[in-house]
Amino acid sequence: MKLVYVFDAYCGWSHGFSPTLCEVASRHPELTVDVVSGGLFTGERRVPIREFGHVQGANAKIRELTGAEFGEAYDRLIADGSFVMDSEAAARGVAALRQVAPARAAELAAAAQQAFYVNGLSLSETATYRKIAEQNGLDVDAVAAAFEASAARAAAEADFARAAELGVEGFPTLLAVDGDRVTTLARGHATADEVERRLAAFAAVRAI
Repeated sequence: MKLVYVFDAYCGWSHGFSPTLCEVASRHPELTVDVVSGGLFTGERRVPIREFGHVQGANAKIRELTGAEFGEAYDRLIADGSFVMDSEAAARGVAALRQVAPARAAELAAAAQQAFYVNGLSLSETATYRKIAEQNGLDVDAVAAAFEASAARAAAEADFARAAELGVEGFPTLLAVDGDRVTTLARGHATADEVERRLAAFAAVRAI
């Protein structure tokens, strides 16, 4: 059995879910956590952030429900309105971090969201991943090279395709997968204890 986490690094609800994901992963070191980027802002949705007028209201709700932090640097991006969230670039970055430290994929996905939502850094820039790598004790040059490599683009497209194959339509979604059996442990918002109860029920059926 393993966990599959489908998220988008530019999704505020995914940012709010990061502590739950990391807590669940820490409780279950025996479970692999596959981190899959979903591709929220691609194609025609890759536009200046000012065109998403609901962002500030959504962030307030996310903060209320999850306690998620939204930093001053990020608030300045929202106020300016010209920043473009590019999920393909963010997915390449997540793929690069995952490639260098696969066992830490959940933790590093949260770090990428911290870089944007707290520190206001673009997830389209190599410098951002250098900073994430440095802060998390990774090989900085290896992460930067992986982000810039053509393989990262292929990995991003593969992630988008996998999210679609899993039938995920909203982010974040946390799944438990055991062979052909798949169950949704969380969608949008859940506490670690709520996920734990659903995971235990799924495992109990497996044991019968």
